Amino acid sequence: MTTPTDKTDGAGWRDLMAPGLAARFAFLCLGIWLNAADALVTVTLTPTIAKEIGGFQYFGWSVAAFLLASIIAGAVSGRVSMTLGLRPATALAGLAYALGCAISALAPDFLVFVAGRLIQGLGAGAVVALCYVAINALFPEKLWVRVYGAIAGVWGVATLLGPLIGALFAESGVWRDAFWFFGVQGLVFVVATFLLVKKAAPAPEATTRVPVAQLVVLTLGVTLIAAAGVVGPVWLAAGLGLAGLASLALLLRIDAKAGGVLLPLSAGDLTRAAGAGYLMIFALEVATIAFTVYGPAFVQVIHGASPLLAGYVITAIAAGWTVVAMLVAGVRNRDGLMIRLGATLVVAGTAWAAWAVPRGSLASIVVAMIVMGSGFGLSWAFVAKRIVASLPAGEQALGSSAVPTAQLIGGAFGAAASSAVAGALGFADGVDPDVGAANGVWLFAAFLPVSLAGWLAAWRLGGLKPAAQG
Repeated sequence: MTTPTDKTDGAGWRDLMAPGLAARFAFLCLGIWLNAADALVTVTLTPTIAKEIGGFQYFGWSVAAFLLASIIAGAVSGRVSMTLGLRPATALAGLAYALGCAISALAPDFLVFVAGRLIQGLGAGAVVALCYVAINALFPEKLWVRVYGAIAGVWGVATLLGPLIGALFAESGVWRDAFWFFGVQGLVFVVATFLLVKKAAPAPEATTRVPVAQLVVLTLGVTLIAAAGVVGPVWLAAGLGLAGLASLALLLRIDAKAGGVLLPLSAGDLTRAAGAGYLMIFALEVATIAFTVYGPAFVQVIHGASPLLAGYVITAIAAGWTVVAMLVAGVRNRDGLMIRLGATLVVAGTAWAAWAVPRGSLASIVVAMIVMGSGFGLSWAFVAKRIVASLPAGEQALGSSAVPTAQLIGGAFGAAASSAVAGALGFADGVDPDVGAANGVWLFAAFLPVSLAGWLAAWRLGGLKPAAQG
């Protein structure tokens, strides 16, 4: 019998640099980089973009469009790769990404920019999904663990370099060139695909179900919430927001009737580990995404920070997440404690940051972001572990992939909602220092009830005994 240890014996980092493998490794890292760095660069650039082409009230739309498109791409990329073959599907994803970059770079107004971000999200989401598929095709099994570890490192590098790259373009007054810069990288990725990924026959007989109805409902829900921020009458805005939230229940119902394609069957059952875990992930992401969307603008205007400093202040959440996740990786038999403690830190950090971003000092904002990120880092792996362990063997692969899906869905809904709240509070045309200090707290604090829902779900999940999870 072959064990995981047997499969990785003798496989070191140097093996990835062997002739024939180094170029493949660089190719995969480039694909992951396009997604990881792009989002951080754009967050840093967005306040500068709005100064030129307007659209402050649509900030959340650009983030929601990118995340929503990533969900759609991730859901269909497997089917596309089996129908077209891995090489054509991956090249098509890279071309879509480059096209989206070009549209963003040429955008005359912010709504066109949102369209560009949507297409970028489709390309980036498919690129990442297909890069994971390509690992099995490009590397021997003994190196898979090393490759996965290296990919995680790419996300860490992106956290460090993304704000720096965005700030360099923003402070030079050439924000459009940032998208040309990434568009060229997308084309390099396409060329590398044809050079490094072997041509293989499509496998149409190995079909997978694409959750078309679920994706349509998800798109409709995000769109309704986003639209709530730009309609006039309060009653209409409220109605659109409620309809958007109702779409989540409809999404779960449709997916359950389809046999669980996008999420496991028990995802909607809050009495079970999967339901509580996915609700925790979704709610905490909804509650915190507003800091990513509007935080850099507030830090620049109210605190007089440069785009570079503002980018790093807000991405301190990612730094806290990464460092703490590494520190607790070896913790055993403390799943419930880590889940509850992590969720508590996220809520505490969210409440602290809601005050600190518009009214506190830069140091207090950084600390709040680190606390928030530390909460995610403490709990994330343990939430995923408890969810997957609670599912039947046949659903565990889906349950694992649904963890980032739930996070992306939360991010898309939260980003759309943050735009709606920003418009209602008088931030449709930007952040005025006085209005920002007075109303900014409410922009971020509006999501505290959602964070409390996530905390309650975490408390429920943390109290479930392993034998009672299913």
